[in-house]
Amino acid sequence: MAKTSNKKSIILGVIGFLLVAFGTLLVFLVPVIMDQQVEKNVRIDPSSGFAFEMWRDLPVPFYMSIYIFEVVNHKEVVLGEKPRVRERGPYVYREYKQKTNLTFHDNGTVTFIENRTFFFAPDKSVGSEDDHMIVPNIILLASSMMVKDLSLPIKWIISGAFATFNEEPFMNRTVKEILWGYEDPFLDFINMILPGKLPFKDKFGLFSDFNNSNTGVFTVNTGIKDITKVQMIDTWNGLTEVDFWHSNQTNMINGTAGQMWPPFRKPSESLQFYSPDACRSLTFVYKEESEFRGIPTYRYSAPDYLFANGTDYPPNAGFCPCLASGVQNMSSCRFNAPMFLSFPHFYNADPGFVEAVDGLHPNGELHSLFLDLHPLTGIPMNCSIKMQLSLFTKAISGISQTGSIAPVILPVLWFGESGFLDGPVYTTYYNTLVLFPTILDYLQYILIALGLGFILIALLLPFVKRDNCFLFWSSNKKLDESQDINKAQTEKLTASNGTVLMEARL
Repeated sequence: MAKTSNKKSIILGVIGFLLVAFGTLLVFLVPVIMDQQVEKNVRIDPSSGFAFEMWRDLPVPFYMSIYIFEVVNHKEVVLGEKPRVRERGPYVYREYKQKTNLTFHDNGTVTFIENRTFFFAPDKSVGSEDDHMIVPNIILLASSMMVKDLSLPIKWIISGAFATFNEEPFMNRTVKEILWGYEDPFLDFINMILPGKLPFKDKFGLFSDFNNSNTGVFTVNTGIKDITKVQMIDTWNGLTEVDFWHSNQTNMINGTAGQMWPPFRKPSESLQFYSPDACRSLTFVYKEESEFRGIPTYRYSAPDYLFANGTDYPPNAGFCPCLASGVQNMSSCRFNAPMFLSFPHFYNADPGFVEAVDGLHPNGELHSLFLDLHPLTGIPMNCSIKMQLSLFTKAISGISQTGSIAPVILPVLWFGESGFLDGPVYTTYYNTLVLFPTILDYLQYILIALGLGFILIALLLPFVKRDNCFLFWSSNKKLDESQDINKAQTEKLTASNGTVLMEARL
């Protein structure tokens, strides 16, 4: 009996030890396995599977929602009154992105062009592309600002040209014309007498150069040689810096192309990316821990200094000439047109911009941007990037069409680009990079707990057997004694009853 008990204890002890050893081994191996799995899936490598396909074709649904500011008192504005605007929209477009002309280089980089197309989504829009509204005539107002320092006779000639082609400071156009372009005889005239001076050829529209276009030639690190540099830009259009601005720091091309970042992020690390549309590198900073459909994320937002002027934030001095903080002068990269970039409704900007225009209502929940990033992989799960385009305008002497317009940064439109991980891409991502690691993480501790349980049983088993034998013997002995006593009492009772019965018979 003792030998059998010891044998079972030894077997249980060995099994327990092996389970503890394997569980402990997993404690050290799981992070290594996870890191290897992440590196395999985030590097730009055709053999890396779904991550490469996702990077190349970006199957995540992206939408651009556009809100246009209609000027409801345009006649009064020309007379010098404060503009009053009404927000119209959103007019929503499905955005498709695909990388083409991929060329891998021996130095661990890849070159590509990303094409983008937009399709109107009426089911998500409030209104149609045929909606009419009155908006600033940017050709007239921007051109007037661009020639404000020329001699008076030249400005008279320009004003006469405006009159000849019936150009007015405000125009009634459809949404489709405002965004994607309309033919303008004055534009044809300027292109004829000054060929190549304007970026617009046949049509003028705020987004006419967006649709069926690309954002330039990017060369980025693949991460095959160094995973910490994956997605980081090597050159854009063959450049390591641009020349739009007035300092080396503001001209730098930093970060990634804005779709993914290197893995293993820490809260102390900001997100940087270069935006060809903004002509500059942008920075997002860590805000808080968040979650997207069961996936842990870091939420990033724009820092307060993103559009601060050079006085409030000296590193931004290279973007000047500046106005008050909250707007960025884009004229240097927009052919000297007085266009300004900000958050919608001048959110987080100097209050003077909001007070100068009636109808603006800045709101943090509606007008701030965010990006939810999975820190382990550096892949965004959910994002909403919002920006506003505005025009600086005022009365220009010699250009009669500008009347008595008071100096103002006039909002034209704002747009939000949004997208989130969904469908089969989300399922594959979740299973590969979240569910599988979670199972491994729990498994290691379950194995350790089971192993310790087996070891404990193995240690107690010999004592449990011996106590059971003693208790069984003691119980049987007491039972035998009890049975003997009961038998004697029964015999005595029987004898007594027999005596009484005999006496009764007599």
